Amino acid sequence: MKGNERREHILKLLSDSHKPLSGAALAREVGCSRQVVVQDIALLRASNIEIISTNEGYVLPDKMKVSRVFKVRHDEDKIAEELGLIVDMGGIVKDVFVFHKSYGVLKADINVRSRLDINNYVGDIKSGKSKPLSDITSGYHYHTVFADNDKILDMIQEELWEKGFLAKLQPYEPVDFGE
Repeated sequence: MKGNERREHILKLLSDSHKPLSGAALAREVGCSRQVVVQDIALLRASNIEIISTNEGYVLPDKMKVSRVFKVRHDEDKIAEELGLIVDMGGIVKDVFVFHKSYGVLKADINVRSRLDINNYVGDIKSGKSKPLSDITSGYHYHTVFADNDKILDMIQEELWEKGFLAKLQPYEPVDFGE
């Protein structure tokens, strides 16, 4: 199977699946190594096809039925609590981004969907490997959260509010955040 055919087949497999597919499972299906699948996923992403990497495998974002952006604020020591609240209620945290008055939107995909993902993410920050983006905006940041339905997003929003994480949008902030 040629590269283009293989990538098309990978996309079809992801489109038809109702759960994340591991690199090994995709490799078996298309008859190549897992490393080739990883390269194919990178090429698909480079051609503006959004594929989410999770600890369970790859998934297309449209498999998660709905999404919402939450503006939040907290200190570095509350990262695990905030992310845990979201994933425990059935959300997937696709990204973290900030709106900087000089630089505009600065964004990074984090694809956090489990406590293991949270531990790895927080571990990287605590090790000094990286710092949270929110450090440059006094703790203010945003997350795009995917879920199976709006009811889950409503529950996440209510819980973020009750725990004091939600922050109010300011008039200078773009509503679509450059999306």
